Amino acid sequence: MSGDAPAIDALSRIEQGLTALGDRFRQSFAAATSEPALRAEQAKLLGKKGDLTAVLALLRDVPAADKPRAGALVNAFKTEVEKEFDACLRALGEAALQAELTARPFDLTLPGRLSLGRGHPHPVLAVREELLAIFRDLGFQSAPGPEIELEENNFTKLAFPPDHPATDMQDSFWLRPSVLLRTHTSNVQVREMMALAERVKAGESPRLAIVSAGAVYRRDDDLTHSPMFHQIEGFLVDERVSMAELKGVLGAFAERLYGPGTPVRLRPSYFPFVEPGAEVDVGCVFCNPNDGSRAACRVCKGTGWLEIAGCGMVHPDVFRHTGLDPDKVTGFAFGMGIERIAMLRYGIPNIRLLFENDPRFLAQF
Repeated sequence: MSGDAPAIDALSRIEQGLTALGDRFRQSFAAATSEPALRAEQAKLLGKKGDLTAVLALLRDVPAADKPRAGALVNAFKTEVEKEFDACLRALGEAALQAELTARPFDLTLPGRLSLGRGHPHPVLAVREELLAIFRDLGFQSAPGPEIELEENNFTKLAFPPDHPATDMQDSFWLRPSVLLRTHTSNVQVREMMALAERVKAGESPRLAIVSAGAVYRRDDDLTHSPMFHQIEGFLVDERVSMAELKGVLGAFAERLYGPGTPVRLRPSYFPFVEPGAEVDVGCVFCNPNDGSRAACRVCKGTGWLEIAGCGMVHPDVFRHTGLDPDKVTGFAFGMGIERIAMLRYGIPNIRLLFENDPRFLAQF
């Protein structure tokens, strides 16, 4: 009989422990006033470090013959806990629904309690509007253009033959054969020149001065390039247009954008739709050559110049493709990335910051 005493004692202790836990969890479940509080009480009881774990530790002292009975007691207790938990959870849900149904109705037409403050233009939009305003003051008329374009308007009529190496410079997003997302705003130049050709046939003047801005798309993605970005492009067509007028327009533009006396230089460069072509640089607006800071300027790398645009005289083939006679008219064109202008103006190091829509960043402008 003395050998059976420990077994009887262990089994009795399990029964007593389950009884004590039963009285306790019923009270704690009933006292819970919310679903999180109810689930917290359940975890205190059935969790890995819950109160039931200490009772289950007594099973090791129960002999094999009595373990089925001990296991049945534990399983019955768990079933009771789950049943009571579900009942309390359902009661809380019903009480919450009843409180919502009997509460004072909420007037959805009331003004918001939180003031979100007034918005302001995105830095890209602000720079775009400023650039358009400058060129309108210089006599250019603003014109829109489609972002989904035909291949012939995006490449062929701009002197990009299908096998021309220059097409590698503008890896594209194709929607279907011969239709793509435009890679530049030069498609506006094609459309406006084609319309001008019809007016010239009707006896009107061949003069045309257009500026256009909008989104363009190329398969670029790094610190200074984005698959979607914005360009602004201008072009002028008349009977006698030269590089002198082009540099004059760009000089006036630079002074209005960066301040009086801003120097401009043109460096020979290649673009398929102009001949000759050039890169446009302006004097660095971040360093002063007279105070010795130019050598340390990280923006212009000590050169004193910043590249902002590409330009050139309209290629005769572009005139031919759009229905104009290159022997009777000439013209110039220029284009620049709006994001680059914004990055230079505001000192933004990464182009992705302009498109992540982080209000902490945008609120700085």
